[in-house]
Amino acid sequence: MGFRSFFSAFCLLLILAFFSPLLHAKTLKRDVKALNEIKASLGWRVVYAWVGDDPCGDGDLPPWSGVTCSTQGDYRVVTELEVYAVSIVGPFPTAVTNLLDLSRLDLHNNKLTGPIPPQIGRLKRLKILNLRWNKLQDVIPPEIGELRSLTHLYLSFNNFKGEIPKELANLPELRYLYLHENRLTGRIPPELGTLQKLQHLDVGNNHLVGTIRELIRIEGCFPALRNLYLNNNYFTGGIPSQLSNLTNLEIFYLSHNKMSGIIPSEIAHIPKLTYLYLDHNQFTGRIPDSFYKHPFLKEMYIEGNSFRSGVNPIGVHKVLELTDTDFLV
Repeated sequence: MGFRSFFSAFCLLLILAFFSPLLHAKTLKRDVKALNEIKASLGWRVVYAWVGDDPCGDGDLPPWSGVTCSTQGDYRVVTELEVYAVSIVGPFPTAVTNLLDLSRLDLHNNKLTGPIPPQIGRLKRLKILNLRWNKLQDVIPPEIGELRSLTHLYLSFNNFKGEIPKELANLPELRYLYLHENRLTGRIPPELGTLQKLQHLDVGNNHLVGTIRELIRIEGCFPALRNLYLNNNYFTGGIPSQLSNLTNLEIFYLSHNKMSGIIPSEIAHIPKLTYLYLDHNQFTGRIPDSFYKHPFLKEMYIEGNSFRSGVNPIGVHKVLELTDTDFLV
């Protein structure tokens, strides 16, 4: 055997030695048990493609649909579970909370009912939790505040009630928080303003009360916030000039509340403000000329207020709708 052939054979042995544990790694029994419990609870319509004994695949069969695994040491673990838009009916599968290595859980656009179990706080590695477009009920469990790796939280279009838990302020990596189209009451916890990376906050179409002054009372709050949706609630009071301290704000959606007072000129100093929805409130007075000279303001909708004559909108009103695909990474 020549040196070149010997070297090639040696390299092949090294590669086989390296990958052999990965090829023969077994799926952690804990995860197999959890997935089988989930399979039993979801029904045949959802899991017809979940065949075989190993959710991560066994060589002859592929991984179960929507299940992503990775190798950790001598075992494979489930790191992503995505079973969405398949009409899952029934309560939230509590066995999900035994998949302790999950980084993504996506069960959106189904028909899940009941509460999110407090055991959700066990998923310490979870980065994306998407449960929007279900029929989930009860309060948002404060245990979600224990998911300190969470970057995306989607709970919109459900039937959650009660207050927004202030424990959500314990999520240092949180960037996107979607709570719209629920039955939430009370005030938005001002503690959310301490989230240094929060870019998108949507609490529209709920039964929330309070004032913007209360929301932004913490000094230096919401430093990264780009989009703030407060529409279709029961907010009162005026727009405080301190809102201009949110220098990264691009969308401010305040339609259909009970706001009043004048529009402070300082708001026009928010450098990247692009969409400003003020319609269907009780605002009065004039809108400062600086809004009409703003270099980025594409749309300012003002219908349904008591502004003085001569106050005109900017742009053509359209409802802004953002989807999962805009933010899920």
